[in-house]
Amino acid sequence: MTAATPFSALVLAGSRRGEGDPVARYRSVRHKCLATAGGLPLLVRVVRALLASPRIGEVLVSLDDPALLDQLPELAALRDTGRLRLLTSAPSLSRSVGDAFAASGAPLLVTTADHALLEPRMLEPFMAAAEASGADVAAGLVSAATITARYPETRRTYLRFRDDGWSGANLFVLRTARAARAIAFWEGLERDRKQPWRLALALGPYLLLAYLLRMWTLDQAMAQASRRLGLEAVAVSLPFAEAAIDVDKPADLDLVEAILARRAAA
Repeated sequence: MTAATPFSALVLAGSRRGEGDPVARYRSVRHKCLATAGGLPLLVRVVRALLASPRIGEVLVSLDDPALLDQLPELAALRDTGRLRLLTSAPSLSRSVGDAFAASGAPLLVTTADHALLEPRMLEPFMAAAEASGADVAAGLVSAATITARYPETRRTYLRFRDDGWSGANLFVLRTARAARAIAFWEGLERDRKQPWRLALALGPYLLLAYLLRMWTLDQAMAQASRRLGLEAVAVSLPFAEAAIDVDKPADLDLVEAILARRAAA
């Protein structure tokens, strides 16, 4: 693969909670991805950020209800030009990713519709690092130190290692066909994604013990996980605190609005 190889991008925009999602209720919309931040629906913000990157070719959007796109004229127009493809969400995130990977092939960048602060400046170094690594799978993470230095009020879920705590940035690259193994493994773990010790246990008791005792750095843990999965997975450390701030609850949306307002005023 060369640096000129285009990436497809997948936006996970499904939500089985519909109007029952706390963010959807907060904005009085029928689906979380339609909630606005800085005057734009979350899904529109994410798709714009992806298409502003010269590395991204086609964007795939995984939605529960394809009719939702009719409420977003900008995205409906993109679908008609062929730059955006709509997929129907599967019952789980992992299945949705698997369907998209089967449809697009590698390399596939994966993100979420609630990544409202996503910018090309975050995407470029992440994709470049994933490509340069030669790995099958790459995950973007942000250190606890980076996040708390800028946004001490935000609460994130951290994986704790010897070198720091790390929060996911909702950015992944499935770089080779072997990444399908990671998707299959993820499907079995999905219910435990907010309980890091359960993830470690699934990878083996030694990894669980090492996690609990913080024996390894993040990179060492990724190397151990790679051996267990039979592929190469790497973590890409990102220096952007905003990359770890997604919109899971109304307080997150309030924080995003404040950050977007500061950006607009800068």
